[in-house]
Amino acid sequence: MITIKEQALFIADSHYPHHGDAFLDLLKKLESGEVQTSQLFLMGDNFDLLFGYNDYIKIFSQEAITLLQRLSKKLEIHYFEGNHDFCLKELFTDIQVYTREEQPITFQLDEKKVAISHGDKYVTGFGYDFYCKILRNKITLTLLKPFEKAIINHRMKKLSKKHICFTFHGFEKRVEEILENYTEADLVIEGHFHQCKTVGKYISLPSLACQGMVGVIEAGEMRFKTL
Repeated sequence: MITIKEQALFIADSHYPHHGDAFLDLLKKLESGEVQTSQLFLMGDNFDLLFGYNDYIKIFSQEAITLLQRLSKKLEIHYFEGNHDFCLKELFTDIQVYTREEQPITFQLDEKKVAISHGDKYVTGFGYDFYCKILRNKITLTLLKPFEKAIINHRMKKLSKKHICFTFHGFEKRVEEILENYTEADLVIEGHFHQCKTVGKYISLPSLACQGMVGVIEAGEMRFKTL
């Protein structure tokens, strides 16, 4: 079991490039040393749309992709694929990438078992699960390649106008349902919901795009901070 280190940095839901340059700027600070961390946890949807087995999609986020590839040569990085960024293992060969099917992953923080996931694994419904299974695989993405520019351009335009920052009313009830799948965990860390709050043992990470904050482990506890 991998240990979460002191000063580990958790970045969730940056939705780059449509919702600001905070993710790109933070990657630059990590490369320059202005921001330092012992481990980098990328919690999914850091790109508003990025997937493997496709060259065209890279042009929208090439600078951030290149920075991540460089950082992965010198930094321990764990990437939890989200619903906007998936099939990334062939793109980030030096990053530990976890698919939706592999999540959650259990880590150790002091004496606690910590389950980590992007956040769209449980309490999602059959339709969403089926959609994810079909879309997030090499065969589907390869079959769509002849139509890639039209599909990607349409999707990118739609995503650029999407409202992603909101208060999830009834969130505590959703957390209660999600936690039924985490009975063995002492602590649960997820992104996806953009809520920036802790409910019991459940930590809903801030969205870098919405709250402009990240999670940092300090003295064995998760802190939400602006860097």
